[in-house]
Amino acid sequence: VIQAGLKEVMRTHFPEYEIISSASAEDLTLLQLRRSGLVIADLAGESEDPRSVCEHYYSLISQYREIHWVFMVSRSWYSQAVELLMCPTATLLSDVEPIENLVKTVRSGNTHAERISAMLTSPAMTETHDFSYRSVILTLSERKVLRLLGKGWGINQIASLLKKSNKTISA
Repeated sequence: VIQAGLKEVMRTHFPEYEIISSASAEDLTLLQLRRSGLVIADLAGESEDPRSVCEHYYSLISQYREIHWVFMVSRSWYSQAVELLMCPTATLLSDVEPIENLVKTVRSGNTHAERISAMLTSPAMTETHDFSYRSVILTLSERKVLRLLGKGWGINQIASLLKKSNKTISA
């Protein structure tokens, strides 16, 4: 899903770029890297050991210094990414970075002064601020109804068991 989204962003904002995608760094071929001027790597979804993934990209960065490397990392990967991936040709962006910042980073190329996104260096914001999400707390009865619905019970059965009306259960 992320890969498809990145492809669409690149097609929309940078139609002059040829887009090649791969599932992991290991899938990149030497020919692809030799022909590339930009690599965007989403490390936020990686399930492997962060250190080994960063070390693999570190070896690629040292071999292909003419490529602008943009790494999208989560806060949990931040220290590993700074230690192993930071160089004059690399930029670290947060995995929750607005698309506009990614576009700005790609447009500015290797001349971009901000090598580490402010979102990665700022104190962690709570989820409430990031997504304007309001916490919802369910009552005990609501939790019981949902649990029974999840087990396949019907509205009438639940209403009988909990001694409530069908209308109340449906709401």
